[in-house]
Amino acid sequence: MTEGTSTGVPKDFAAHLRGVFNSGMLTLMIGIGHRTRLFDVMATLPPSSSSEIAEAAGLDGRYVREWLGAMTTGGIVHHDPTSLTFVLPPEHAASLTRTAGPDNLAVMAQWVGLLAQVEDKVVDCFHHGGGVPYDAFPKRLWAVQAEDSGVRYDADLIAVIVPLVPGLVERLQQGIDVADVGCGSGHAINLMAQTFPASHFVGLDSSVPGLAAARAETQRLGVTNAAFVQQDAASLEGSEQYDLITTFDAVHDQARPDLVLAGIARLLKPGGVYLCVDIAASSVLAENIDHPLGPFLYSASCLNCMTVSLAAGGMGLGSVWGEQLALQMLADAGFTSVEMAHVEGDFLNNYYIATTEQGSSTVT
Repeated sequence: MTEGTSTGVPKDFAAHLRGVFNSGMLTLMIGIGHRTRLFDVMATLPPSSSSEIAEAAGLDGRYVREWLGAMTTGGIVHHDPTSLTFVLPPEHAASLTRTAGPDNLAVMAQWVGLLAQVEDKVVDCFHHGGGVPYDAFPKRLWAVQAEDSGVRYDADLIAVIVPLVPGLVERLQQGIDVADVGCGSGHAINLMAQTFPASHFVGLDSSVPGLAAARAETQRLGVTNAAFVQQDAASLEGSEQYDLITTFDAVHDQARPDLVLAGIARLLKPGGVYLCVDIAASSVLAENIDHPLGPFLYSASCLNCMTVSLAAGGMGLGSVWGEQLALQMLADAGFTSVEMAHVEGDFLNNYYIATTEQGSSTVT
């Protein structure tokens, strides 16, 4: 990397830009390597020629050869110029293959190409304001989002994330009422419902395709204690209905996150807990200069999270709303106790464990 100054500006700016451009194009090719399973195939092969790799992957040889050129010059695969072979080192495969589980960063690479498809619409927003609505994005974006989060849930939700709340595992085993607000494709709800059959789970989301996918998974898994309801998160109705409410990276892109949080506080039973999983960052830009995914998060926010909120006439918090603002908004919503936990190896998320003094909130 180019040596930087204390303000984050590289000393050799032209060299820095060349690195940015190379990395941007390489990210697209990493996404292709994931989608075509080339990384998964190469992880199982000894040093092989491009034609051997293409044959093993069942892909067109000319495209694989050009892709290997990008992977070689980008330092992803190793190339032997004498034998004209290529190999994916095991230490690289650990971050690029499906067997790596939540450590597979190739899944994240797909976001770049997908978000680029709304660039013209976002540029128009720079000139005229407003935002880009959900339905303007490529449908595959939601499938990638589900893939990305699903792998993390499979690895950590039951074994690591749920136990962050003291006594929660035991309560779920005994039987409590749980809601996941902004549940998307419902994988988190289905996993918990499958693991804790004595509890009852409800997933709330406004997305019809997401809810359809959630219900299909429920049937496929044979889960009988989970239901999914179409619901605008900013218009949650009722009070004191749930012992546990969760949100997984679902607050920062809401049109009215303040109303969402107030509704969640209101829906908690006395003694209930809200587990809010959201982006780990500071609300102060200068404190994010060394964030390992700083540019990615701000860019994804501009191209997706912030703009979809603004498209709905919302606040446009964005991905990097930060822990200071998150804590303030939780307090404003009526949560009187908020503890922040972390999961080892997860630098992307904070885990807020929030309760209200009376178990519900009068905030409107």
